[in-house]
Amino acid sequence: MEILNPKNDIERFELLEMLSFDSVRRRMSVIVRSVAGDIFLFCKGADSSIFPRVTEGKIDQIRSRVERNAVEGLRTLCVAYKKFTRKEYDSVCKLLQNAKLALHDREKKLAEAYEQIEKDLILLGATAVEDQLQEKAADTIEALQKAGIKVWVLTGDKMETAAATCYACKLFRRNTQLLELTTKKIEEQSLHDVLFDLSKTVLKHSGSLTRDNFSGLSTDMQDYGLIIDGAALSLIMKPREDGSSGNYRERFLEICRNCSAVLCCRMAPLQKAQIVKLIKLSKEHPITLAIGDGANDVSMILEAHVGIGITGKEGRQAARNSDYAIPKFKHLKKMLLVHGHFYYVRISELVQYFFYKNVCFIFPQFLYQFFCGFSQQPLYDTAYLTLYNISFTSLPILLYSLMEQHVSTEMLKREPSLYRDITKNALLRWRVFIYWTFLGLFDAVVFFFGAYFLFDNTTVTSNGQMFGNWTFGTLVFTVLVFTVTLKLALDTHYWTWINHFVIWGSLLFYIIFSLLWGGIIWPFLNYQRMYYVFMQMLSSGPAWLGIILLITVSLLPDVLKKVLCRQLWPTATERTQIMSRHCWDHISEFTPLASLKNPKYRSNSPARRSNSHSKKRMFTHWRGNDYSILPSIFGYSNNRCNSSARYCYSGSGLETSV
Repeated sequence: MEILNPKNDIERFELLEMLSFDSVRRRMSVIVRSVAGDIFLFCKGADSSIFPRVTEGKIDQIRSRVERNAVEGLRTLCVAYKKFTRKEYDSVCKLLQNAKLALHDREKKLAEAYEQIEKDLILLGATAVEDQLQEKAADTIEALQKAGIKVWVLTGDKMETAAATCYACKLFRRNTQLLELTTKKIEEQSLHDVLFDLSKTVLKHSGSLTRDNFSGLSTDMQDYGLIIDGAALSLIMKPREDGSSGNYRERFLEICRNCSAVLCCRMAPLQKAQIVKLIKLSKEHPITLAIGDGANDVSMILEAHVGIGITGKEGRQAARNSDYAIPKFKHLKKMLLVHGHFYYVRISELVQYFFYKNVCFIFPQFLYQFFCGFSQQPLYDTAYLTLYNISFTSLPILLYSLMEQHVSTEMLKREPSLYRDITKNALLRWRVFIYWTFLGLFDAVVFFFGAYFLFDNTTVTSNGQMFGNWTFGTLVFTVLVFTVTLKLALDTHYWTWINHFVIWGSLLFYIIFSLLWGGIIWPFLNYQRMYYVFMQMLSSGPAWLGIILLITVSLLPDVLKKVLCRQLWPTATERTQIMSRHCWDHISEFTPLASLKNPKYRSNSPARRSNSHSKKRMFTHWRGNDYSILPSIFGYSNNRCNSSARYCYSGSGLETSV
């Protein structure tokens, strides 16, 4: 190895041994030989692992400098060395060789050998580098907290460095009261007393504070942030002498639940995984997501429900072991709050809609058995039985599950709190599932008994056109296909030409197929029981009226439920949808796009054409001000209106074309 020394001379060293880094020792060393024949050991590592092993050097001066750099948010390393005599080096080589050749407990013996070698060092100095936050990292963490997601930081840095980083990324705020659960605290009093005091501190305001159990953010100004180090975590996770499994874990989790943020510093990779596992197995059973960019984050990423790796300068180990890989931390905001929101809404609708439409499909067949003497006579034709889930009702829900956007992407990014509407598996709870089930049963009863009483009416059957079990089944099936398809149309908020084509095309395909299936004598069929059944049914006026009436009655409860819930108990998402429609209804075709991004934009009336010199009314937003160009008496004028202060500035100028 060659290095350039301060005198601009090149010095050459021969690498003899390497004592590799591991997360327990938190340091690594090399043994080198200089050109002069001197043998040195150079060791670098965290200050907590270097300072206890040094005996000489400017220890106090360097320690104070390291602490100062850590408070400034710099990542620090300490460097020390040791000179070996030839005899000492031979004993070191023999010790390392025996450990490397051990057949049993090789890693343990290597760790013991490293421990014997890396002692009585001379402190050389320390390094401090600025590990800058990625762009928009603070905004991303703030958005996640507003969305009701609890954010924990698990790092191997010093407590001071990690705390400064947490302030920089807005995990901790100025009004956040920091609670420490560190080795220094435990040395002053027992772990039990420290946990008891912290628990009493965070719980004494539980009656007065309105705190969100998810994000930990309270409506009051007081928030708590917990700082814990690796040594304290080891004591918490360690079983007590009585062998109880709970130990201090429940008390620790109770404290964490009432803190807005948690910082775990001086963490080994396995301890990061232990933290994730501890949260996963808590009584709330939350969904955990771990995100990291280095090899020391792999165990944490593998332990979490969802693992995300960031590809960057620290290699691709995290990305290769993750479920998803992203290039920047800021992409996590859109990944969770937009795509995660969309996909959860889509998949929940997909699962429950499939169950609903099959309940509507099968339950009339079950009811039919009571009226056919339990003879296993099918209600529907075999072609309808086969194509119901394959062709007639499959494409609309498929397109819904791929394209539905109940709220715009920009709105989800601007209002992270909308994510709270889907937390705790809100759309797949038993209450929602039971509603879909009862809706399917109700619709099935309407299909069957509505058609049954229609057949029983003598005015309908007097001409003989509505006689026959296949006509009865076709009527039920026609109402079924139209109802389940229109139900999905009612749930669709994001309409494109593809949605229109698939939904109305599916209904049109059913009609065309029924006309062809019953209107042509197919030579490859031995019997054709559906011949002319569909046309005969449609040739009856009461049948048309019955189909329309039954579809209306089937959809009515769901429509009433949607209207009442939106008016009486609207969710944040539904309020946003109503507000968005209201804003779009008052936007002129001449309104620039910049004004639409202004949340303060509210227009009481759309821009109208007038008979004055100006034919346009324009609104825009720039640097916190609302600008409008309105017609004046003597031509054009530029008006700047401040929405919050309620005053305007006027100046002369011509309208700029857009």
